[in-house]
Amino acid sequence: MEFNWTLALISSISVLFLLLLRWKQNQNGGKRQPPAPPGWPIFGNLFNLGAMPHRTVAGLATKYGPVITLKLGSVNTVAILSAKAATEFFKNHDLTFMERTITETSKSHGYDKSSLALAPYGMYWRVLRKICTVEMLVAKRINESSAVRRRCVNDMLTWIEKEADLAKTGAGVHVAKFVFLASFNLLGNLMLSRDLAGPESKLGSEFFTAMIGLMEWGGHPNISDLYPWLKRFDLQGLKRKMDRDVGKAIEIAKEWVEERVEERRKEARHGGERRKDFLDVLLDYEGTGKDEPEKMSERDITIFILEIFLAGSETTSSTVEWALSELLRCPDKMVRAKKELNSVIGPNNKLEESFIDDLPYLQVIIKETLRLHAPIPFLVPRKAAHDTEFMGYHIPKDTQLFVNAWAIGRDPECWDNPNSFEPERFLDSKVDYRGQHFELIPFGAGRRMCVGVPLAHRILHLTLGSLLHEFDWEFENGVKGETLDMKDKMGIVVRKLEPLKAIPKKL
Repeated sequence: MEFNWTLALISSISVLFLLLLRWKQNQNGGKRQPPAPPGWPIFGNLFNLGAMPHRTVAGLATKYGPVITLKLGSVNTVAILSAKAATEFFKNHDLTFMERTITETSKSHGYDKSSLALAPYGMYWRVLRKICTVEMLVAKRINESSAVRRRCVNDMLTWIEKEADLAKTGAGVHVAKFVFLASFNLLGNLMLSRDLAGPESKLGSEFFTAMIGLMEWGGHPNISDLYPWLKRFDLQGLKRKMDRDVGKAIEIAKEWVEERVEERRKEARHGGERRKDFLDVLLDYEGTGKDEPEKMSERDITIFILEIFLAGSETTSSTVEWALSELLRCPDKMVRAKKELNSVIGPNNKLEESFIDDLPYLQVIIKETLRLHAPIPFLVPRKAAHDTEFMGYHIPKDTQLFVNAWAIGRDPECWDNPNSFEPERFLDSKVDYRGQHFELIPFGAGRRMCVGVPLAHRILHLTLGSLLHEFDWEFENGVKGETLDMKDKMGIVVRKLEPLKAIPKKL
């Protein structure tokens, strides 16, 4: 019989893998770790994940329970898959898992060191969070910028109407594209007091292109993260591409910061005054504690600007696209939403943010969309600062941890008909997405929760409500509710695999 070298090699690798696993267990003193699906030597559970890992991993809860272990290449990972486990995690273990898992692409130009979302838990992180929660994203400052948001949404409505007029009969418009552009301009005005996505701004256009690149490369799975010894080779070229686009974005944002610094000098000399934006808040910062930085560095300010665009534009456009897709598939819910808007606002008036509290059905549509379509399904991965016990399991130091917000939003122990779009479930419920109800955590919870929720709340309702109030929406020719492709794809945020194209008819 001919000797099969391939079989022998696989067998040898399998034995080595099992020996390494046994050694690792001995290192942990044989302590009980969360159950794990069987994996491959070297690759672990990589082949278990598929194209939509948030869905695949959620499905493992039926067999392995609400807390599972995954071996992703050389990275030990624990995933939380139920609201009960998330409640235990955020209430009793939040501090243990305050650190972030840092990817190779996020290290580009030191982005991870200056980012609020990724920075190590310490003084700089606390200072930046304090600036956001106490000075930038407070109700008074958000209220002062409501007119800017209304103008940017008006621009979006005009763009959509023009696009619809130019489209062929029966062809729809790419809704998410226009929402994304509006979000980008909206954030540009809040941060820098300028439009960035318009045709009149060459520098703004270059910045927009660079930021699209950041979102693209940052959303790609990277083999360098799974096998760190390969990172110097950058086999997929993601680090090189990220360095290029981050470098360009930093260069442009730095120019804007320097321009503002010079403007402020002139104002100080001549007594000029204007409404302050978020960039002014960052430049005005002065440390008050002995361990706080005296001022924010220009580099920290520049990277924070990039982070605002990354965090705000993709999540807004994705959520609005999912919401409109779900409503088109449920015409009765679309009719109810439009009837409420017409009743509260009136047929010839614009939706203002002051109306949001009087639009309960619009509010529950947003909640239900975020429940079914969490923008970042695994949230931002965390890392164990030290060995810890969690729900009877031993979690070793440096273990990566995923909180699967997508799975939690569909947890059958919390939700009736969890896979159905039923906004009405929230009408008599106090459950909200502000981090206090762990069955609905699209923005996370605990100390590392997204600080932009108050602003996101305004933008999502204003944008979706305006689209519904200003237009009647129909499917493109040949598409029906039951045939609309609702599959998703992974990136920095989860978007529709096939972008929604729908026909807007001006009312």
